[in-house]
Amino acid sequence: MNVVLEKANVLIEALPYIRAFNGNTVVIKYGGSAMLDPEINKTIVQDMVLLKLVGLKPVIVHGGGPEINGMLKRLDIQSEFINGLRVTTKETMEVVEMVLAGKVNKQIVEMISGQGGLAVGLTGKDGKILRAKKIIKEGADLGFVGEIEKVNTSLIHTLIDNGFIPVISPIGSDDEGNTYNINADYAAVAIAAALKAQKLVFLTDVEGVLKDKDDPSTLISYLNDEEAKDYIASGVIAGGMIPKVECCMEAIEKGVSMVHILDGRLGHALVLEIYTHSGIGTMMYKKGDDVCLDM
Repeated sequence: MNVVLEKANVLIEALPYIRAFNGNTVVIKYGGSAMLDPEINKTIVQDMVLLKLVGLKPVIVHGGGPEINGMLKRLDIQSEFINGLRVTTKETMEVVEMVLAGKVNKQIVEMISGQGGLAVGLTGKDGKILRAKKIIKEGADLGFVGEIEKVNTSLIHTLIDNGFIPVISPIGSDDEGNTYNINADYAAVAIAAALKAQKLVFLTDVEGVLKDKDDPSTLISYLNDEEAKDYIASGVIAGGMIPKVECCMEAIEKGVSMVHILDGRLGHALVLEIYTHSGIGTMMYKKGDDVCLDM
């Protein structure tokens, strides 16, 4: 009987969050380490379907760096990176599009379908979702690497309104028909802002923002944008965590209410973060906003 009561208490704990978030859009950036373990993969996809069934509107934006690297290696195509961005030749872009749109995207759609959900796979080229332009970074020509100029949400809204989970590859195009490889984090921010999403979730390979990067017990559960700026200035947030937090702050500045950094290597990370009091990662928000901290 105690086990049954514990299960009931878990559901009751989730109730205020289910009520508060019902009908809202959540954009989930999915990729990297979160996609490497098949068993963890399964729990994350189960969470996505559960979010849909309890009233949220999930939109998935995925990467696929390890898969792209693996295919380029098999084809004996050398990879070059400048400031963390892949130099993308026309030949490389063909491989990127093949892997992201033809393999990774369809695998995610299939997994969602396998858990009873309805999903449709897209690239940013479909319905002109992501209009992009070429990036020139510090004078370096990165080839077919793009940044987003405009997000067209019409097709995404049509799918959501008809009960589907959109799964989007971060590939964009311009008016001349050029195809561009777009950083998945930036694509997730742009899509979340355009959809006026209440939540944006980054599934990463870290626990969240830590006061001491070597001590998981120093996890910062709640972090407003002003505190984040102070932590960057003081060096508490440093190294590879800076661009992650800057992405979060950009999303908040563009109107997303809550941005979460979660450890995607942990099973059921989405449900544990969104529907429990303590959560498991770091939630960022704009200072002064009412973001359900006291439920």
